[in-house]
Amino acid sequence: MNVSQAVAARVSIRAFKPDTPPAALVREILEAAARAPSGGNLQPWRVYALAGPALAELKAKVAANPMGESPEYDVYPPNLWEPFRTRRFQNGEDLYATIGIPREDKPARLRQLARNGEFFGAPVGIFFCLDRKLGPPQWSDLGMYMQTLMLLATERGLDTCAQEYWARYPKTLAEHLNLPEDHMVFSGMALGWRDDAAPINTLRSSRDPFEVWGELRGFD
Repeated sequence: MNVSQAVAARVSIRAFKPDTPPAALVREILEAAARAPSGGNLQPWRVYALAGPALAELKAKVAANPMGESPEYDVYPPNLWEPFRTRRFQNGEDLYATIGIPREDKPARLRQLARNGEFFGAPVGIFFCLDRKLGPPQWSDLGMYMQTLMLLATERGLDTCAQEYWARYPKTLAEHLNLPEDHMVFSGMALGWRDDAAPINTLRSSRDPFEVWGELRGFD
């Protein structure tokens, strides 16, 4: 699989098989992703991969606190404006349509949202952390690490779902991961093999055409 194929094949998976990938494979992908670029080679990422009892214990803690905690950052800006509001709204509608949950069924939508706390059944949960004194450029570097990881996972036949949902549990995660006091969790990620029989995995989010967001200047 080349890079273009991995980019085209990667999707956010929200129903996984229970089979756990070998630890050696997970470590290989995590280490290979560290070739992602970072300004000044700061390599700002700190990464934790959980499976087995370590993952089960965390999921139990989250299940006992469904309302979450005060997040350290806003996943989305308040009062989201166009075109971002419509894109987010449509993506949510498309997602819930795959599993037959109408907009008016709020309890069912909340139950599906809570599936984030179970990593959608994935056998591996990964957390991406960084020193909170670092700035937006280093957050961007961490995002490039995550993207590199997702593409490498796709190349090796694995699936992922990035989850900023975990910003809702800063205290729980800091305690469970034994994070240094100056570090925070930016995002989580589910990792494993997709359940091909799950309707929710048929979702492929749309993308606007190039003309909406891009320009070519100075070309013949």
